[in-house]
Amino acid sequence: MAKFIGQADSFVWGWWMIILLLGTHIFMTIRTGFIQRKTIGKGIKLSVTKDPDSEGEVSQFGALATALAATIGTGNIVGVGTAIALGGPGAVLWCWLTGVFGIATKYSESLIAVKYRVKTSDGRMQGGAMYALSRGLKWKKFGKIAGMCFAVFAGCASFGIGCATQVNAIATVAHENFHIPYIAVGLVISILTAIVIFGGIKSIASVCEKLVPFMAVFYVAGCIIILCMNHDFLIPALKAIFTLAFTKGSVAGGLVGGGIRYAMQYGVARGLFSNESGLGSAPIAAAAARTKNPVRQALVSSTGTFWDTVVICAMTGLVLVSTIMKNPQINMQNVANGGVLTSLAFAQIPVLGPIILTLGIITFAYSTILGWAYYGERAVEYVGGHKLLIPYRILYCIVACIAPVVELDLVWQVADILNALMAIPNLIAVLLLSGVIVKETKKYINNLDAVDETPVPIVDK
Repeated sequence: MAKFIGQADSFVWGWWMIILLLGTHIFMTIRTGFIQRKTIGKGIKLSVTKDPDSEGEVSQFGALATALAATIGTGNIVGVGTAIALGGPGAVLWCWLTGVFGIATKYSESLIAVKYRVKTSDGRMQGGAMYALSRGLKWKKFGKIAGMCFAVFAGCASFGIGCATQVNAIATVAHENFHIPYIAVGLVISILTAIVIFGGIKSIASVCEKLVPFMAVFYVAGCIIILCMNHDFLIPALKAIFTLAFTKGSVAGGLVGGGIRYAMQYGVARGLFSNESGLGSAPIAAAAARTKNPVRQALVSSTGTFWDTVVICAMTGLVLVSTIMKNPQINMQNVANGGVLTSLAFAQIPVLGPIILTLGIITFAYSTILGWAYYGERAVEYVGGHKLLIPYRILYCIVACIAPVVELDLVWQVADILNALMAIPNLIAVLLLSGVIVKETKKYINNLDAVDETPVPIVDK
């Protein structure tokens, strides 16, 4: 079974998937007129601007915080380490580039998620690739089938990318640093998760609004301390990252690059796992935001990719590569587990290092568990209605409980496969609706306070 899963992972993340993903990022960057220029300024400003008079369940920042909570997770810590171990230092560059160009895709998928969102009979806003496909495409039959496929893949993926990998990472770090039993960690996380997710999106957003800023600042501070300690190796680390992204070879510190194929494969895969641009997950949260028009919230959502990959993943990658170069005695064959590699890096900070890393992973991973629980709920509700929510929540908590005893490498591979299966219908929606995205962008980009008068349909869910 493990061999089959490994082969499936290699297939879905072959060149065709890399071309589809990066191609969409670049295509939408051009189609939107390099929307990245607007994201950094207007997007960040709008993310902290309240819009109470608009329809939606949570604030724009609440929706962003929920999306960031689900996005900034172990992919930023363990995932980057795994990418370096498997693809070499060059994987960091491809992970970063995936984020830079992925901003345009995150903007695009969030825009159509808000534009084609619906309201349930009890007043809840729902949207995402499944609604964009079923409501936005002219070929309705294909759109409904593709939308259903996305929802099924998203529901299944939530147990992997959103739950099992996160709990597993928490358990690994907690056990290695504080010798806490794996199953005990799973049980505690399961209980804490149940307490929050049974309260719905408002409960999840409330927790995430408080947790996300704290966890990001706390972790970034730790990275800055390590980079200061490794200052003599920063330039060599940057050279290694750029050189080994395109060529095979080795550099000082025992770092080996397998060439552009492996650097791209693992860099792009971990980049998607980290920032989720093109995956179609974050737009599900964006659709619940109170916003005047689709462009406004799309700009806010796209800042998530900037913070996640362009800032945090880049810092993590530089920390890990410079640490390996500073400590050439590190045997990369023994640290293929990204969590172990990151632990070695943070161990450089006396006493506080393991504490910073442990709290960072716990908060990152727990927030991801909460955010993905919401994504999964919306997906299963689309497939089978409101009656599936309670069974889904119970199963989600059970997976959280048993995840620490599951082999991490296998979990990551399954998560990668489900990510790719989710991304395909979502990218189809973005590409086929690119004309709508361009039209809406031109309509609202220079007047972000304009109100979209298009009525939101009521559905019985």
